[in-house]
Amino acid sequence: MIKTIAPGSMPTAQLHRLILGAVAPRPIAFASTIDKNGIPNLSPFSFFNAFGVNPTTLIFSPSRRGRDNTNKHTYENIKEIPEVVINVVNYEMVQQMSLASCEYPKGVNEFEKSGFTATASETIRPFRVKESPVQFECKVRQVIETGDGGGAANLVICEITMIHVHTGILDENGIPDPNKIRLIGRHTGDFYVKAYGESLFVVEKPAAKLGIGIDALPSKIKNSNLLTGNNLGQLGNCENFPSAEEISGVASLLEVKKIIKTYKNDQAILDRELQILAKKWLDVSRVKDAFCVLMIETKDFND
Repeated sequence: MIKTIAPGSMPTAQLHRLILGAVAPRPIAFASTIDKNGIPNLSPFSFFNAFGVNPTTLIFSPSRRGRDNTNKHTYENIKEIPEVVINVVNYEMVQQMSLASCEYPKGVNEFEKSGFTATASETIRPFRVKESPVQFECKVRQVIETGDGGGAANLVICEITMIHVHTGILDENGIPDPNKIRLIGRHTGDFYVKAYGESLFVVEKPAAKLGIGIDALPSKIKNSNLLTGNNLGQLGNCENFPSAEEISGVASLLEVKKIIKTYKNDQAILDRELQILAKKWLDVSRVKDAFCVLMIETKDFND
């Protein structure tokens, strides 16, 4: 059953929780700003992402408070000094970061409250968070106010002027390793997620090739009650069908030969058993072997 909701039909706070529960997890911009008097501010925002690299473009939103329709100190500071350090947040920082999100009065230094180390930036005035694995010094190029009511977004469009990276989180190619940087993401309510360890899985990018598509798969595969949409997507992402030689090679595997020998006189049961095996292989990314298994026909193995 589907529940259909018009955004204006529910209170803003409830709509906020609904949207944030569905658009998740979200990366966190731990934003360091400074006001015209040189007083620093540090606060996390999960309305955040990267949107381009030429020019470098990061956007985050210190939205208007829903409860009283006021702007946050981060936004006020950016209007005075259009500069910000966006520090990324890993698991080792999460409790201190949460503490920095408290609504302290203006003028209170969240670096001190949360116990983070303020480090001078090279190209802008706001301080960096030393403990953050990656720190982006940014100039604010544009601010877009999407509305004047509580919960309205204030889009802060930033251009990176300098990047600081802890080398211990890099892989051999100089790229952040998910299991070393140990990033976290924001979910709804009090929930966060870990973006590393067992949470990681691989989906091969199709950008460099053209998959055959699910529509090209034989009906017995496409209409299977055993294979999931993800399984069909894996098969449809293959560039071509397996060759007869490849199918024969997989059919000669002991596990497959046993199924064929047992069920070769009943194509329907054979198809089901082979689909069960193929699904098991697809779930561990043995895509080519699984495709070969699914293309086996009894008549080809009557010996």
